[in-house]
Formats: sequence, structure tokens, C-alpha cells
Amino acid sequence: MTRNQATLIGATSILNWSFLALFTAASGQVPPFQLSAMAFAIGALVGMVRWVKHPQAVQQLKQPALVWLLGIGGLFGYHFFYFTSLRNAPPVDAGLINYLWPLLIVLFSALLPGEKLKPHHILGALLGLGGAVLIVTKGRGIEVDPQYAFGYAIGICGALTWSSYSVLSRRVAHVPTNAVSGFCSATAFLALICHLLWEQTVWPADLGQWLAVLALGVGPLGIAFYTWDLGMKKGDIQLLGAGAYLAPLLSTLILIGFGMGEFSWAIGGACVLITVGALIASKDMILRKKPIAPPPTAGPRPS
Repeated sequence: MTRNQATLIGATSILNWSFLALFTAASGQVPPFQLSAMAFAIGALVGMVRWVKHPQAVQQLKQPALVWLLGIGGLFGYHFFYFTSLRNAPPVDAGLINYLWPLLIVLFSALLPGEKLKPHHILGALLGLGGAVLIVTKGRGIEVDPQYAFGYAIGICGALTWSSYSVLSRRVAHVPTNAVSGFCSATAFLALICHLLWEQTVWPADLGQWLAVLALGVGPLGIAFYTWDLGMKKGDIQLLGAGAYLAPLLSTLILIGFGMGEFSWAIGGACVLITVGALIASKDMILRKKPIAPPPTAGPRPS
């Protein structure tokens, strides 16, 4: 698999996460940790489907403790911090802090061997962050309230957790993506514990809500993590980091398309900023020259 192919596969995660808000809204009043437990259990089953044809894949779950710590810390840790920040800070503020993770991925990638952070990567990520700010704040500016300092700090922990997990995945590139099914299983179990401790159980009310939970587990909280793992390990990590800002934009446009929002100048401005940022960040891929094939060697002259 080439670097470009892995990058494109990783980019499908961004498309999948664009449906996260829609499926979450369509799932009804299911509490966050309960919804996570249900969806991650489905996501784990998605990965286990491959075991039917390749039973040996289950052996790939045998990984060092540090690998399991990284995987569970990334998937469960990020969602734990995200939901906790939503409980302790205004949703707009928590959402904005959460969207620091794509920029952090771009910056942290400079610490990886063989990776070189260039100015256009940083510029693309900053433009994407600007677009995310417009989407989350609706162009009304940012207000920092000290009484929500704990929620802000937890939100920063979430952004650091997901960006660190994504970048450190490159350091364990030898670990097969099949191991993600184990991380999803552990995350589902831990989310269930959090649900039993802090939430009241609310089941989906009808078939439509059950289908939304199923779609959530198959896509945004399922396949997306497998393709992201592959993209982080073998693809262009800077481009994927900057391109991740397409997720909140596409998510907002999808909600508008389903009648759950309205288009505004802030959304239009975000479209421009995020699109331009993604194009700038992908300059290397777009302008990469194909190698010129050497001229054919002359064969022996006929006698």
C-alpha cells in the first residue's frame, strides 16, 4: 500500500465522523456513555467480522501492555474527557476546545522520525481551526468564563489525548489494525461502567433510533477507527490532521441538509477557510511529480 492510498483510506474516517452528529441526534435521548457502550460494542463486532475468514487474526490481539494502554487510552480516554467537558463547560466552548486536536496532530507530527513539518502544513491547520471556530461559535466571538475552568481543562485533556494517540500510532505501526477491535471492546466495557455509575438507562424509543445507534457503531464509532489507524500508521499524517477540520464543516452541512440547521455567513466563511486550508495542507500530494520512466535500453543489434 502506498502512502497516498493509506492517506485516502484514512480520509474516509473524516467522512464517517461527519455523520456523528446526525446519527447521535437521531438516536434519541440515550445518555452519552450508554450510547458509547452500545456503539463501541458494535464497532468491535465490525472488526471481528474479518475473523470469520481469517481466524488467525484473533492472535493479533496479543500485544504488549503499552500498546493496549495506548489504544484504550486513545479511544476511551478521549470520549471520557469529551463527555466530561460537556458536563462542566458550555457545549460551544467544549466543542471548540475539542477541535484543537487536528492542529495538535499536525504540530506533534514533527516529533516523528522521517516526518518534516512544513509551513504550509501549519497554515492549512490554522485556517481549518479558524473555520471550526466560525462553525462552533456561529461567528459570535469567544467568551472565556473562569467558572468553567475545570471543563476547559478537561477539554484540553481530550484534545491532547486524541492527538497523542493518533501521532503515537505511527510509533507502533507494526501493530496490525485488527487490534483496534480489542480497543473498541475495552472502550465499550469501560463506557458501560461509567454509564452504570453516573447515568440512568434510556433505550432507543423506536426502530429509527435503533437504526441510528447501529449506523453510529458501524460508521463513526466503528469503521472510522480502523481506517484512521491505517491512515496514521502509513499515510500523510500532516495532511490528515489538517484535513480533519472538514469533519465539523461536513457535519454542519449534513445537519442543514436534513433540516436540523440553517445556512449562515459563518458557515459560508467556514467553508472557504477549511477548504482553502485543506488545499494548502495537501500541496505536497497535489504537486508531487510522478517519477519519469527511464528510456528503454537498446537491445542487441541483429547480426
